[in-house]
Amino acid sequence: MTTRLDALKRHSLVVADTGDLEAIRRYRPQDATTNPSLLLKAFDLPGYQALIDEELAAVKAEAGDLSSRVERAVDRLAVVKGAEITKLIPGRVSTEVAAKLSFDSEASVRKAHELIELYERRGIGRERVLIKLASTWEGIRAAERLEREGINCNLTLLFSDAQAQACFDAGVFLISPFVGRVTDWYKKETGREYAAEEDPGVLFVRSVCERAGRGGYDTVVMGASFRTSGQVLALAGCHRLTISPALLEELASQEGDVEKMVVFPAPGERPVPLTEPGFRWQHNQDAMANDKLAEGIRRFAEDQEQLEQRIAEWLG
Repeated sequence: MTTRLDALKRHSLVVADTGDLEAIRRYRPQDATTNPSLLLKAFDLPGYQALIDEELAAVKAEAGDLSSRVERAVDRLAVVKGAEITKLIPGRVSTEVAAKLSFDSEASVRKAHELIELYERRGIGRERVLIKLASTWEGIRAAERLEREGINCNLTLLFSDAQAQACFDAGVFLISPFVGRVTDWYKKETGREYAAEEDPGVLFVRSVCERAGRGGYDTVVMGASFRTSGQVLALAGCHRLTISPALLEELASQEGDVEKMVVFPAPGERPVPLTEPGFRWQHNQDAMANDKLAEGIRRFAEDQEQLEQRIAEWLG
């Protein structure tokens, strides 16, 4: 019998929402990711200590004050981890620009260039990398510039129709609309539990897919932030789905077929591109999206700060 994971792969490309090399070897995803949260976890995994120690030792020997060396160390660790991941997947590795740059387009572009240069020094071309940016107006503008340079981007922390439309307008390579965090917000607000077919996060991502199809946009839609395998299966047919190791294991242990639940409609007329005031107003009108974007940036920044603290302690 076919496992549900294998059946799911017939409808959507599966991406591993992890930087754990063993999980990537086991589940054979198309793409994978690395970010400060995953790098922080790697400090406590025995298999990564030699890799971490080697990179940090190299940075420690470099000139510069502690702050600049910590920043370089974060970038080097992200890229060396990403480089290891590219050996195990046929596709791309998403590498994150620091959340504290989410409202600075110029700094985000500079950081993206630095990350791509580090990858290229390791013999990994930009075609194997996605630069991951928060879906703020500034992040989307940075992505628009990078895309024109042939540097593809993954716009994350996407919770609103306005964010999705602005990304489509900008010609972004890939967007990651969140499922679980959307549903978390509605569950907290209403006190309800939701079946998959009425799940607010699932319905949101389906609406983004419909918008992508109607506009005939080339942007890849990748459902993210899943809480249950039911949410995953309810989005079978979405271009890509990024799934945690726990849910990959659950799907791999189940036998059965998977029905295609997302169908992209035929292209029609595209809407007029959003202006900055239009984007900010439409996003502002969505209380959930406002709350979750701000919270997501804060959480990513906290993990970045913890990672930087661990590195600073190591560098002494």
